[in-house]
Amino acid sequence: MRVPDERAPSERREQIYQAAAHLFSDVGYRATSMRDIASALNIKAGSLYAHISSKEELLWEIVTRMADEFDEALQPAVSRRGSAADKLTFALEAYVVVVTRNLGFAKVLFTEWRHLPPERQTLITVRRDKVERLFREILIEGVAAGEFVPGLDVRLTAVLALSGANWLPNWYKVGGPLSPQDVADQFVALLLGGIQRSEHRPER
Repeated sequence: MRVPDERAPSERREQIYQAAAHLFSDVGYRATSMRDIASALNIKAGSLYAHISSKEELLWEIVTRMADEFDEALQPAVSRRGSAADKLTFALEAYVVVVTRNLGFAKVLFTEWRHLPPERQTLITVRRDKVERLFREILIEGVAAGEFVPGLDVRLTAVLALSGANWLPNWYKVGGPLSPQDVADQFVALLLGGIQRSEHRPER
């Protein structure tokens, strides 16, 4: 039996976003209907429109919310003092923690954003490129300072680091044997192990 929708508007909207993110990440944006989202919340489909305007708006809200969270987490790396290795460690750990804290939302950003209309795809592409550029600039700084191996392909390295983190929603389990910090530490160790010059590697 359907129950009346008596939740506060902000609380109900958040529940709608969470349900939509779960379905979009699990079965995909196109395969999810508004009726599916309503069913997950045990409300009538028509009740959704009291809180949101369309399925596309749901996708846009989920995607932009995640992009905002990445921006906020990574911003301190821009002005952070220290070595390039320290900056890279901070940035990659911050990125990994955001992903593991928001697995469903993150997967929607990584896999479903192409279902947005072209103008919104462009906005997301710009924001994605900004994140990649931050990592590239740290890598360039490390090469120039002699911390990282000369001739390093900074674009490929940045893409490799981010791609590894972007795959986390497909295998990481909350409450499993690895904490978000464990994952971040191992990612950093693997990345620095491949690009750091031997004289800059910490002694074991």
